[in-house]
Amino acid sequence: MKILEIKNVHKIYNSSEVKVHAVNDISLDFEKGEFAAIVGPSGSGKTTLLNMIGGLDTPTEGEIMVDHTNLAGLKSSALIDFRMRNIGFVFQSYNLIPVLTAKENVEFIMSLQKWNKKEKDERTYELLKAVGLEDRINSRPSKLSGGQQQRVAVARALASKPKFVLADEPTANLDSKSTETLLDIMEELNKEEGITFIFSTHDARVVKKARRVITVEDGKVISDERKK
Repeated sequence: MKILEIKNVHKIYNSSEVKVHAVNDISLDFEKGEFAAIVGPSGSGKTTLLNMIGGLDTPTEGEIMVDHTNLAGLKSSALIDFRMRNIGFVFQSYNLIPVLTAKENVEFIMSLQKWNKKEKDERTYELLKAVGLEDRINSRPSKLSGGQQQRVAVARALASKPKFVLADEPTANLDSKSTETLLDIMEELNKEEGITFIFSTHDARVVKKARRVITVEDGKVISDERKK
């Protein structure tokens, strides 16, 4: 089942002297349950592509269809609501709210969506247990290691049961052991619950785990390989 369709997408940045074609006519489809990595050198367009998939940036041309909804066709407030309900994000810098506990960070989006307290508590505990942090539920980010903070970020990304999770260089600030733990958790969530993950990454360890590797150079897809 297709959950994401990228149709002839371009992103052009206009400077005073030259047009920069950051993404150049990319078309891709993603099915439910994929574990895919978008790879390429710095400046290849992979982060720009990921931002457009997540509705954080708008294509100059083309369509990003999430569950048959064209992101570019949504007004700002509708886009924010749609993104909150359908797309999970994991960033390189964790982006946790420092004054909130692990529990409060995970349940933040559910609170915005007006979940009832019982469902919210159950979902939060279920997710923190899935990422191995049920014993740190009341810890604030400053009391957690980088790897633990990123695991909270993964739990938060899954809180609203999104169509897919976008992970932009999620292992960039982690040591080898934390990276291995995080990737194992993501892979297990992918296989056990059918959660779709799309990574933008330089990390060979992420590429090794991915079952689909899309290579981007100069704003174009130069290869799209599915592992057997």
